Amino acid sequence: MKSYFISLFALLCISFFNVTGQEDEILLTIGDQKITRGEFERIYQKNNSSTSYDNKSVEDYLQLFINFKLKVLEAEKLGYDTAKSFITELAGYRDQLAKPYFDDKEAEEKMLKEAYYRSVNEIAASHILIRVGSDAPPADTLEAYNRIMQIRNRIMNGESFSDVAKEVSEDPSAKKNGGYLGWFSAFQMIFPFEEAAYLTKVGEVSMPVRSNFGYHLIKIEKARKSLGKFRLAHILVLGSVQDSAARAKGKEKINECYAKLLKGEDFKKLAAEYSEDRNTANNGGELGWIKSGVIPENLENKIIELDSGEISEPLPTDYGWHIFKLLGRMPIESYEEMKPTLEKKVKAGLRHDQVEKAVVERLKKENGFKLYKENLDPLITLLDESVYDGTWDPSVADELTDPVISFKNKDYTQKDFAHYIALEKSYNKGMSFNDIVNDRLQHYIDDKTIEYEKGMLDEKYPDFKNLMQEYHDGILLFNLTDDMVWSKAMKDTAGLEQFYEKNKNNYMWQERISVSTYTYEDSILTPKIMKAAKKRIKSAISASKFQTIVCGNDSVACVKVEDKKLEKEDLKNVGDLKWEKGFILQKKNNKQFKIITVNGIIPPEPKKLDEAKGLITADYQNYLESEWVKSLRSKYSIEINQDVLNKIIKE
Repeated sequence: MKSYFISLFALLCISFFNVTGQEDEILLTIGDQKITRGEFERIYQKNNSSTSYDNKSVEDYLQLFINFKLKVLEAEKLGYDTAKSFITELAGYRDQLAKPYFDDKEAEEKMLKEAYYRSVNEIAASHILIRVGSDAPPADTLEAYNRIMQIRNRIMNGESFSDVAKEVSEDPSAKKNGGYLGWFSAFQMIFPFEEAAYLTKVGEVSMPVRSNFGYHLIKIEKARKSLGKFRLAHILVLGSVQDSAARAKGKEKINECYAKLLKGEDFKKLAAEYSEDRNTANNGGELGWIKSGVIPENLENKIIELDSGEISEPLPTDYGWHIFKLLGRMPIESYEEMKPTLEKKVKAGLRHDQVEKAVVERLKKENGFKLYKENLDPLITLLDESVYDGTWDPSVADELTDPVISFKNKDYTQKDFAHYIALEKSYNKGMSFNDIVNDRLQHYIDDKTIEYEKGMLDEKYPDFKNLMQEYHDGILLFNLTDDMVWSKAMKDTAGLEQFYEKNKNNYMWQERISVSTYTYEDSILTPKIMKAAKKRIKSAISASKFQTIVCGNDSVACVKVEDKKLEKEDLKNVGDLKWEKGFILQKKNNKQFKIITVNGIIPPEPKKLDEAKGLITADYQNYLESEWVKSLRSKYSIEINQDVLNKIIKE
């Protein structure tokens, strides 16, 4: 049934196009509903390839259009548009259809190009971390910020970044590496960190950068063009620097392997024998394609010196020894080549928040956004300790009706904002009431900017309004037609049987033959089966009785009996069978024997209901719809403005 709805829905799709002021002329009045020329022409042009309007096509289409509008009007009169399921479904479609209007193609393209630049331009950086949770109260956040600023002042006054990092950084690795992070590019660090790093020049130290981990200072050590990707294989032998015996044993083992490689032994074979990386050992040690900057710098420096097919000497790391083989190089991809991957990554990460912020800022300007910060103070005074555990009653602000924010034709009051604050069921007790209000305010502004724009889409964009009307009418049409036609035809067995009895001569079998096929494996049975089959042609014998005659009371019948009725077009699947009562055909297929008999010729007759139920049900549905349309046309008055219709036809 849904497919019928979809095809009908497609027939009635509305597209917006430029029309003259005549589009507001009333073409049709159905009941108390007036339908304009513009609405009809939009639908007509959508579904007719010709730009001209001939009399017959317009008249025919007008009748279809009237039937459609009658059904939608009836659905509204019956309250289908007030049903919760309808409202929910339409709201879901509205959200989907609204999404393109909240895209900012310019901001998205800028973000993609920025991500590409950072993907092909790598930087090496060091950092210092002072930890503070993302949900820390303002006092703790301020304390952490002051600490990181004091640290920055020490560095700006000449102290070594590395030495200070070893002393104060709360990143445990800094004690050993002085905060050095090595090379990285886009998407390898959390976005706020990456953003600050790429906005800082080589040799300079950033201002404090806030992330979910805390505050960072970032020093940019070096910058370079990406080296592209390397296809690598490796052999790994474990041996931690913290275990001297294991370290020595690992070195001995890797050197033994390396010596064999120098003698020309196969890398894949030795990887399977020596490598302690169980994930790759049985695959020739292959690591796949690896972007520059991912491998530790000391290893990468050796790898980039290799030619394709060459192997490295054993290279130490803190946890063991590697021998790398360079299998290939891949240059930096072009922007167009990398763009699909960038789009997925941008949409999945924090970068997309920047695009959303750009959209919100654009909408605020378009819709005349105003903030009345002075009206927050009366609300702040009404907060009490209950706000921290989510039990604060926002109704205490119901008398506060001054605006907190506004758009062109809508105010959002202190009372509205109070209820928004109460939606958050807990707040950090380290936050003051002022902190709570200001924290929620930005979320409130963002939410209401989007909410306001959604409410204005119909007014601002005629194509969106038309599309929403299409979905509105289409859902109503489907729901009511399902009740009045499709489901009714499936459930109304008495009505279906009555319709069949009146019309059964429309569902006729052509002349057929009655055919029996006897299949068996023992050729000794042939005479017995043939004799019984001939007897069965003359007199009706059931299949089970036939098997008893031939096989006796065997638990497994010695012959399989299959009875069919065939039309002439079915004979092509049977072979040499003739349209003749009494005709007998014998066949052998592998170990099976078959005897096929024509028991009789059956004259044309009506099909039983269960033999053509699908077709009969479809016709019954068409009948129900036809009768329903007749009743609607008699129920509602239909007035066609012939003068307006003539104008359409003449164009």
